[in-house]
Amino acid sequence: MKRVPFETMKDEIVRVLLKKGFTTNRAEECAVLFAEASLEGVYSHGLNRVPRFVDYIEKGLVDIHAIPTKIDSYGMMERYDGNLGAGNLNAKFCMQRAIEMAHENGVGIVTIRNTNHWMRGGSYGWQAADAGCIGMCWTNTESCMPPWGAKETKIGNNPFVLAVPRESGNIVLDMAMSQFSYGKLEVTRLKNELLPVDGGFDSDGQLTRDPSAIEKSMRILPTGYWKGSGLSILLDLIAALLSGGLSTRKMDELKPQPGISGYGGSQVFIAMDPSVISGELFCENTVNEAVEYLHQAEPAEIDGKVTFPGERTVETRKANLEKGIPVDEKIWQTVLDL
Repeated sequence: MKRVPFETMKDEIVRVLLKKGFTTNRAEECAVLFAEASLEGVYSHGLNRVPRFVDYIEKGLVDIHAIPTKIDSYGMMERYDGNLGAGNLNAKFCMQRAIEMAHENGVGIVTIRNTNHWMRGGSYGWQAADAGCIGMCWTNTESCMPPWGAKETKIGNNPFVLAVPRESGNIVLDMAMSQFSYGKLEVTRLKNELLPVDGGFDSDGQLTRDPSAIEKSMRILPTGYWKGSGLSILLDLIAALLSGGLSTRKMDELKPQPGISGYGGSQVFIAMDPSVISGELFCENTVNEAVEYLHQAEPAEIDGKVTFPGERTVETRKANLEKGIPVDEKIWQTVLDL
């Protein structure tokens, strides 16, 4: 597989965004978010998303100059309108504002409505943890998954992120409410591989590991079956209620055209500074003890390794910095041609 240095990938994305009218600073900030997603192994929401992002800009769905505007505040909570700006830049802004509030008050909550696809949700968990904060954030989406027991898509896969800071390696969970995101299905299909476990139903209603069959049926499997379905519904409602924005139903109704993802969504960003609340020494010792205990578990497979969420991300980042980031050659060429 072709590999591309991180700086080369980032610079090419900057070039494309400048051509589309971004200012230099915003192009750099946006490109880093895309390139870092690929650097850390989330290829589906990194380089692979750039052509679609550019398409949304050209269709007028993303206002490249829009920045979040504050609507109101309630104690340690602030609400913003994203003005349909670049979703990843809006999300980074919101988490940064939550972090600032957490450092001052222990807790900060920021919500945003009327925004766009935030791309890789884990980016904002790492952002919080790197700043010494516990991070929690989620977004709703248009319907792309059937509720448990249904054939028709009525709920989103509503990604959810949790992060805990740790001096020797943050713990970060980034998960959709579907067993596999559509981005993961795409990456697996492009590799001509099967999913490691069943990821949804085919058109005949049979569980399958074939990503193309699931993409065709749009019957992705909720994480934990009915549990993931229930979590998706609640995350959607809480995001809409706290932000005063659109629910999945309203996103479906207002979607400008089929196939558009994340348009007009609602998001929640929470940061908590545990050093302010419990003290830095207690926090570091508690997390390190938990990691040590986890690593004592006997692996289920020979030469297996028990890891915490985010541990493999650090390994992937290191390997891709040394060897270059693996890319799908067709997608890489598409970006070069933009």
